[in-house]
Amino acid sequence: MLQKQNTVNKSKEVLRVLLSLFIVTAGILHFVKPEPFLKIVPPYLPYPLELVYISGFFEILGGVGLLIPIVSRAAAWGLIALFIAVFPANINQAVNNIHLEGIPHNQLLYWARLPFQAVLIAWAWWFTKKTEQPPANFNDSSS
Repeated sequence: MLQKQNTVNKSKEVLRVLLSLFIVTAGILHFVKPEPFLKIVPPYLPYPLELVYISGFFEILGGVGLLIPIVSRAAAWGLIALFIAVFPANINQAVNNIHLEGIPHNQLLYWARLPFQAVLIAWAWWFTKKTEQPPANFNDSSS
């Protein structure tokens, strides 16, 4: 049981770093190359460039926060909110068949991307939970 918990904890930490790297990279891209993100901002939202920069800033902040134990749970909740907030852009891309350079132009792919947002939310949600620790008085007599 202890070995299984250690494996789960190690996997969780590897996946925490992967999500952090993924989201920080995406956030940096919002500043380095904002044009693709601008294309999918729904037209009814004001200040699209500012929204791209704001979302990029919070992606970087959330990704870094995931790696800082004292704020990692709050960062995970913030990323969940961010993933929900940017969902209209993903819907806009699918509904309006907006092609982005570097992504195959396939509307089915755009629609298939929408459920992936739920995967990201679930992934971040996992980090809102405390890592399981073995009981302090645990005696593993099987060793």
